[in-house]
Amino acid sequence: MKFIPSYIELFKNGELKKRVEAALAMFRRCSICPQNCGVNRLEKERGFCKSGVLPVISSYTLHHGEEPVISGSRGAGNIFFGSCNLRCIYCQNYEISQSWNEEEEHTVSAERTAQIMIELQEMGAHNIGLVSPTHLMPAILESILIAVSNGLNLPIIYNSNGYDSVEMLKLLEGVIDIYLPDCKYGSDEYGKTYSGGADYFTHSKAAIKEMYRQVGNKLIIENGVAVRGLIIRHLVLPNGLSETEEVFRFIAGELNSGIYISLMSQYYPANKAHKEILLNRRLRESEYLKAVSLLEKYKLNNGWTQEIESCDYYRPEFNKDRENPFNN
Repeated sequence: MKFIPSYIELFKNGELKKRVEAALAMFRRCSICPQNCGVNRLEKERGFCKSGVLPVISSYTLHHGEEPVISGSRGAGNIFFGSCNLRCIYCQNYEISQSWNEEEEHTVSAERTAQIMIELQEMGAHNIGLVSPTHLMPAILESILIAVSNGLNLPIIYNSNGYDSVEMLKLLEGVIDIYLPDCKYGSDEYGKTYSGGADYFTHSKAAIKEMYRQVGNKLIIENGVAVRGLIIRHLVLPNGLSETEEVFRFIAGELNSGIYISLMSQYYPANKAHKEILLNRRLRESEYLKAVSLLEKYKLNNGWTQEIESCDYYRPEFNKDRENPFNN
């Protein structure tokens, strides 16, 4: 039986339109993410993310570098949104996430965003991957409404940094099929120091709990590709700065040990990381193996690990090739 996204029924009964209206209203006193800037983006006031009210699409492509159940054989239909509600000093996508003035030229309408979703569907994408959507989600939700009216029927993936608002996530229930958040740090202090997110771990835990409430821990897979569920990503940082054990203790203790974990070793000192002595080197194999052993300790047996050499080939170049920044 073919998977039918829940958002189609939400569209038919008018609920999706109500969700869009509620989300767009949040632009008036912006509380879309935990930065809680309170600015009126409808009046062109700019907060932490420097964003307006329209989507900024830096790139869109069939991407083959996600987890196997996301990329499948044909690729994920990823849409990379410009700017971000965090400022990770080691961000590998910094060319689009932290170049606000340059990326503003890639501002598009909700209608064009919807058209891109349909284009990716027609290109054979297994899904629509919203990459770094948090700060633009009301406008993206409006685009989904338009896209569904034009025949969108693929699973939608919410691929975020984990610094999400529970209030906004509740509006996405039934709209998002697969949640793919980061849980970057098991420490509020490190989240603030290295990513500019106050109380990062506190907020990411609340956000992931809400995602878990919506979709549970079971990953539903059809023909080798996920169509519903939750996958939590965790990038291991040098010198224990990701506080991996705290992250795993939270997942196993407060959620469910059956949740799928994507444990990443692809760290390299991108962006401004060379200025931080604790981050100015690649990850050591021993550091990554310690993180793998913690998966075993907390009985987190579902998911994926990476080869330590992954940092050599996962190096996006958005300024060189917007159509294929990952050379896949």
